[in-house]
Amino acid sequence: MGSAPRGTAVALAALLNAPVLAEESEIYRPPITNSSWEDKAIEASVYDNPYAVSLFSAPNGEDAERVWSQTKSVAWYGVGVAGFLALLPSDFTNWDKSDDRLLEKWWDNVREGPVWDRDVWYINYLGHPYFGGVYYQVARKSGYRQWDAFVYSFLMSTFYWEYGIEAFAEVPSIQDLVVTPVLGWVYGEWAFNKEREIIERGGTVWGSEGWGSTALFFLDPVDSIGRGVNRLFGKDVIKAGTGYLGMQEMPMRDGRVDTQVQLNLRYAFGGGEASPGVSQHRRASGVHHANDPVDYGMVGMTLGGGYLALDGDWQATDEWTPTISLGVYFTRSFSARLSYARTELTDKRSGETLTYENYSLDGQYYFNSQSDLRPYLTAGIGEALRDQDRDLKTFQVNGGAGLHYRLSPNWAVQLDWRHYYSGRFHNNDDLLSGQLVYRFGKGERAL
Repeated sequence: MGSAPRGTAVALAALLNAPVLAEESEIYRPPITNSSWEDKAIEASVYDNPYAVSLFSAPNGEDAERVWSQTKSVAWYGVGVAGFLALLPSDFTNWDKSDDRLLEKWWDNVREGPVWDRDVWYINYLGHPYFGGVYYQVARKSGYRQWDAFVYSFLMSTFYWEYGIEAFAEVPSIQDLVVTPVLGWVYGEWAFNKEREIIERGGTVWGSEGWGSTALFFLDPVDSIGRGVNRLFGKDVIKAGTGYLGMQEMPMRDGRVDTQVQLNLRYAFGGGEASPGVSQHRRASGVHHANDPVDYGMVGMTLGGGYLALDGDWQATDEWTPTISLGVYFTRSFSARLSYARTELTDKRSGETLTYENYSLDGQYYFNSQSDLRPYLTAGIGEALRDQDRDLKTFQVNGGAGLHYRLSPNWAVQLDWRHYYSGRFHNNDDLLSGQLVYRFGKGERAL
């Protein structure tokens, strides 16, 4: 694109309330891209079909070009990340570094998976949600609503990473397919709003622009690198940056308070001089704050414990076991969860201790959904493993029932019974558990 034309520099200088100098008119300034979804004038009819996906059509003024530009950037950055991980020890990443032909290795891994992986906890439950949140922000900061950003994160984490780059090195992971986009939704929305807060107060953290720039980089490294590349070349190589509209109250001389709109841009990167923010005050007439019924409050976690009664063919003692799940509560009547239980059992024949694991992907249908007390039915598929040995695993189907009691929009308790049947060993196992449910954000809403 070359240097910004003088007309653009004049317009931006007007926003800065600063005089335009001849030499300043040739300085590259990133253009305002778009405001966030909440700052758009959205018709209520948009939410008539709350799960409609606009990611590929951008009917509401979303910036599809920015998404495509940043997607191409992510693709190249991912190759670099994969190269870095390939240099790390195999016992850290669990990546296979054999000399097999790459395409054959990729196909073998894809055919074998997905499996329950053995990566260290901070890779599975911190690293993957972080990068899921980075994917999420590509769409969110391009003016898309939360649901579209979640769908984008799911597509990127599943097909670009798990079944794409990472499948050249290891079998796709069950946890990563769920945890990356779901917890990435939670982290990505938090990071999206935290970045906005930092920018609206002038790009500072603890009063420091250095800490502010560091925080902005780690909150969204893809966008930060894009802004840095653009400044380096003096033109828009990558569509990056977002204009934010913020509301604030301005005192007037007669004592009244006027609500105004503040437009903020962040265009500094690295060692360059940081802008304290660009602000232009205008009356807030016509500004609409969307009330999207689909937000990250749909994401919920459960934590509890239960009693595991195993089929006699296991030749192992029945035991208490901790249970955990991560799910999405699509409506008050339907949810889907990834559930996991693990405990130590005693082999009745040898007296030795063995490890039992059970994981499943389940769906729940709730009756009496508008009340606090909701009976539900649950069904799903999964696997049980003994001693983390994939040769001793068995595919299972499960079904059961439970009671869900809503304490508040964010908290609930539930009693859950599930019966598991194994097609390989013809085992019949039962798990009765009690769990505490937590919903993120605003929690349960009217949907």
